[in-house]
Amino acid sequence: MAVTISLLLIFGALLALLLRSKSLGFGSAFVAVMFGFYLASSGAAPTVNQLMRAVVNALPNL
Repeated sequence: MAVTISLLLIFGALLALLLRSKSLGFGSAFVAVMFGFYLASSGAAPTVNQLMRAVVNALPNL
């Protein structure tokens, strides 16, 4: 759970940075957020969670 919250904060900060630097418009940001929202409620959510857990577990071994 702590990893999920941390990744959420990282992705939120990255999205805010992209919006602030005008690399990403508000329409694109809305589409990105809605895509993430619907992806989380789809059947792909467990696979995405497993992938992110594998990445987080692999990082200390680099």
